[in-house]
Amino acid sequence: MYKIYSRPRLRLPKAIQNRSNKSKKISKKLATIIIILIIAFSTMKYVLDAVNPIFDTLCESRAKSIATTVSNEQAINVMKDYTYDDLFTVEKDSNDNITMIKSNVTNMNEITSKIAINIQQELDNKGREDIQIALRKFYRVEIIIRKGTWSKD
Repeated sequence: MYKIYSRPRLRLPKAIQNRSNKSKKISKKLATIIIILIIAFSTMKYVLDAVNPIFDTLCESRAKSIATTVSNEQAINVMKDYTYDDLFTVEKDSNDNITMIKSNVTNMNEITSKIAINIQQELDNKGREDIQIALRKFYRVEIIIRKGTWSKD
């Protein structure tokens, strides 16, 4: 018979062998946790990417609405103190025909600057506004129950 070359095998104590099994279990648990975190973060990114355009549009429209309301209110408040005669001077001839309408530029500049200052102060005092996103905005197709029909946005 031929003798096959073999080397003596290392015999590790059981404590060292158990460590390798424990490290395999730990590495499996760690891998599952990492996979779960990757899925969670990718889902969160997907949802945020879907919500951002909707949120930007809502914020822009709300800001325009607030600016329009504030500017109208402040224009009305400032114009309460002035009359048409404060802004323009009408000159007539002897036959009561209008010959010239002069504008009072200093009063007009004063009014516009007061309005602008009041608008800025009001916007500064407004603070934060809450924006709410309706759940139906997330869906492309909105189901409206009207005589059993479906309608799209």
